[in-house]
Amino acid sequence: MPARVLTARATVAAAEVSFADNPLASIESLTQAAVIAVIGFAIVISNLLIIAAFLNFKGLSNEVINYYLLSLAVADLMCGLLVVPLSVYPAITGRWMFGDLLCRLAGYLEVTLWAVSVYTFMWISVDRYLAVRKPLRYETVSATVQTRTRSQCWMVFTWISAAMLCCPPLLGYKKEANFDKESFICMLDWGSTYAYTATLGILVLGPSVISIVYNYFYIFSMKRKLNSGVPIHDKEYATALAENLANPSHCMSFILVTTFWLSWTPYVGVSLYEYFAGQEIKIPMLHFGVVWLGILNSFWKIIILIAMSPQFRLALRILCLTVCCRTKGRLQAELIGLDNDD
Repeated sequence: MPARVLTARATVAAAEVSFADNPLASIESLTQAAVIAVIGFAIVISNLLIIAAFLNFKGLSNEVINYYLLSLAVADLMCGLLVVPLSVYPAITGRWMFGDLLCRLAGYLEVTLWAVSVYTFMWISVDRYLAVRKPLRYETVSATVQTRTRSQCWMVFTWISAAMLCCPPLLGYKKEANFDKESFICMLDWGSTYAYTATLGILVLGPSVISIVYNYFYIFSMKRKLNSGVPIHDKEYATALAENLANPSHCMSFILVTTFWLSWTPYVGVSLYEYFAGQEIKIPMLHFGVVWLGILNSFWKIIILIAMSPQFRLALRILCLTVCCRTKGRLQAELIGLDNDD
């Protein structure tokens, strides 16, 4: 028998034995794979519901913020469809078997979608700031700055900008991506490209964090000022401001932003500590937990919207009744009318 055939059979036999004896092919690894699968399923279903509810809702154009929420849902849906499933099988085997190119693509997509989310939160905070800063002219301001078409253009610009800013590692600026055997996810090695990593961090986090902090600080300062009874001589302005600040979209959007940052804070904290300490933290399941806690942020959005957004609850109700009754036009008119009466 040719030596080449014998070598091939020996390799296959060794692989089968190693897979059978692999400690990762255990209850722990199967549990981790199941957790990843459940997270991916929850992300996909929740964001499909958000997208379908808003697209089915005739009142979508009532608030510009809804278009930003749609963009956010699309980014999270892509994460659930294109990133999370690639980690299920590696969680069982303990290795990446899809090739270096797909590993780099997955790492690139993760960073791009994360940047899109950060930029989208910035635009949401700007929209909420305009609503409070110019309560009497918000409709007029929206007609010139935050129109439906203009907000859609901002979202397209955001997606293109994020895709271009994050593409150098994909194009060969960094040849390889790293598969993390603890979190079972491919990540681009940003530590070897300090100048580019710092520039990307400044371009993405700099304007976004500054804008978010300033805008929400202004919104809640005005709300505290109004509640404290500080006299406002312009009664028309005071009435419009009070009505605008009563909009639950302000608190809802703030909770969305806060949840996003809280979800990723443990991962950022662990990464910074390991970088400056020069050693890896040897705690079982730590890296798995902090990475997937951050990714799980893509699911919490639907819970926050249901709990804090009456408009989304109405849109979800209309979607459910539309699917069951198939009388979309008449049903939406009746429900929107009832909602306005309330």
